[in-house]
Amino acid sequence: MRNTSHRPTSHRRSARTRATAVGALSAVAALLAVAVQAGPASADDPAAKSPTATQRLGKVDPGALAAKLSPAQRAELIRDANATKADTAKDLGLGAKEKLVVRDVTKDRDGTVHTRYERTYDGLPVLGGDLVVDTAKSGKTEGVTKAAKARLKGIDMSAEVKASAAEKQALSAAKAEGSKKTDADRAPRKVVWLAKGEPVLAYETVVGGLQHDGTPNELHVVTDAATGKKLFQWQGIENGTGNTQYSGQVPLGTAQSGSNYTLTDTTRGNHKTYNLNRGTSGTGTLFSGADDVWGNGLPANLETAGADAHYGAALTWDYYKNVHGRSGIRGDGVGAYSRVHYGNNYVNAFWSDACFCMTYGDGAGNAKPLTSIDVAAHEMTHGVTAATGNMTYSGESGGLNEATSDIFAAAVEFNANNAQDKGDYYVGEKIDINGDGTPLRYMDKPSKDGSSKDSWYSGIGGIDVHYSSGVANHFYYLLSEGSGKKEINGVQYDSPTSDGLPVTGIGRDKASLIWFKALTTKFTTTTNYAAARTGTLAVAGELYGTTSTEYKAVAHAWAAVNVGARPGGEEPGGTSFENTTDVSIPDNGAAVTSTVNVTGRTGNAPSALKVGVDIVHTWRGDLQVDLVAPDGTVYPLKPASSSDSADNVKETYTVNASSEVANGAWKLKVQDKAAQDTGYINSWKVTFP
Repeated sequence: MRNTSHRPTSHRRSARTRATAVGALSAVAALLAVAVQAGPASADDPAAKSPTATQRLGKVDPGALAAKLSPAQRAELIRDANATKADTAKDLGLGAKEKLVVRDVTKDRDGTVHTRYERTYDGLPVLGGDLVVDTAKSGKTEGVTKAAKARLKGIDMSAEVKASAAEKQALSAAKAEGSKKTDADRAPRKVVWLAKGEPVLAYETVVGGLQHDGTPNELHVVTDAATGKKLFQWQGIENGTGNTQYSGQVPLGTAQSGSNYTLTDTTRGNHKTYNLNRGTSGTGTLFSGADDVWGNGLPANLETAGADAHYGAALTWDYYKNVHGRSGIRGDGVGAYSRVHYGNNYVNAFWSDACFCMTYGDGAGNAKPLTSIDVAAHEMTHGVTAATGNMTYSGESGGLNEATSDIFAAAVEFNANNAQDKGDYYVGEKIDINGDGTPLRYMDKPSKDGSSKDSWYSGIGGIDVHYSSGVANHFYYLLSEGSGKKEINGVQYDSPTSDGLPVTGIGRDKASLIWFKALTTKFTTTTNYAAARTGTLAVAGELYGTTSTEYKAVAHAWAAVNVGARPGGEEPGGTSFENTTDVSIPDNGAAVTSTVNVTGRTGNAPSALKVGVDIVHTWRGDLQVDLVAPDGTVYPLKPASSSDSADNVKETYTVNASSEVANGAWKLKVQDKAAQDTGYINSWKVTFP
């Protein structure tokens, strides 16, 4: 919720096997409370053919929708993938020391299979080596999405640094987060670190304890085994008939044991809800009683928070199963569990993949448990993300991880249609975490919380993931509802855009479908905002076609949060100055510039100067792109990043250049900072509104 730190050749084989080949990824909702199925569940499901479902999803390609897999069907696909993983590795051109580990498999209705793999090198786990292979029903590989571009070769496997030094470094990092542990929970293990550039031998150490605010700590620290330098760290803890406090009287899934009942939902993977009774460790006590009535709607009754959490988990389970065809968090039909009454006055909630559980504090004064529908859905979605895209909980990928939980929290809440907690685009509006009745986060205008960001900028990966998530939250709202003023379920919204141009929404159901399919088939551990744009556009193309309204809407919504350009290079009205002369970019060489001379302007440049960049390059991740003002001031546009996995740079950036005199020589500065890929500046321009 809100934690302070977290966590092309194809081959045909026998019927039991699957063909794979190397390829490039082309940028090309019911619920228990209402007992109504909402959205496509399976190819022969009447709900999928109903006018309501058709109206919500529009002219979607039904074959591109996720098939509803039973746990047994999913297990069979995983067995198939395991049986052929050696052949898959060979077809992908992996080295002799590389092996694939199957982590997840999903399937579309047209038979396309999306298999998610981890990698090992010489027996060691490769962090950042995950990839997704898309295979058509025919056996032909349609695409491969890799978390990292670099190849696994030339790795010095000798460790100059001792494991004890790596542990000491990790303990020091954990101490800064509040942990008092003197030993690592998981001793340093050798890994290959591939997430941020060329592969290196490293140690991964995990330290437990508690963070400053009482949240459990699960800090992962990666240490270079040759130099002892700390390469990266991330947090493994991801925050976020019952008489409930927030949702009124609702039905709950329970189980009878002798003369007692327990909060055990036998229809949803045996999801259980436990009472920690202010403790901070262990499982606690399973809620049980003789009357099968839970709580009285007041926080002083400990069963009340249990009822809220149990209800929220059921709503979330049903949403993923009935809307997206996913049976449980991991798709294997196994339920997680919930723990309520964590700590004393603990103002937080969190997901832990280690215990496969959600945990909820009781808020300030133990009066506002963090067990509302959207918080429960938010935390449970962290589990879904961990089992699919698994975006690392740090930097831009961490913002996307956190936003994914907010996005599906909204989707679950809207589809629950609970009379006392109607759907909205706010996060945590019921739990009063700020003490003044305001929500924790706003999706229509994230900056209203005082810290979140409405739009992308080059340094956004350096801020707290709960604030950098604003970019994707804003994108989802705009894609769903569009920009400007509107009222939804009695709530007033007014959503701006970074470029001042309007966005027309395509509806929440379509937006949620696109995000879920991208999460499960395109996103990886290293996905950043540029790659999220590429992935969602690819999915929109698969579902609706690349000339569709939906495809264009995705591009418009991303451009409206300053990620990429408007479709067709649409720009706000104004005066443009352009240079169309090609400038070659040396491979892994010195920076080059292209100059635009601005004349005839008066005063300073605007606070929303548009910089349109068109660079042809075989791997944009190598490139650092800056705007240089006439006085030499540098405005970063795009950093070099090994996770920026696409070709070319065709983007429009917004720069606050209001401190600069408008007239003069403006320069686009580009430097290729890695070897192998080449390209040139095709053209660029500055546009004054």
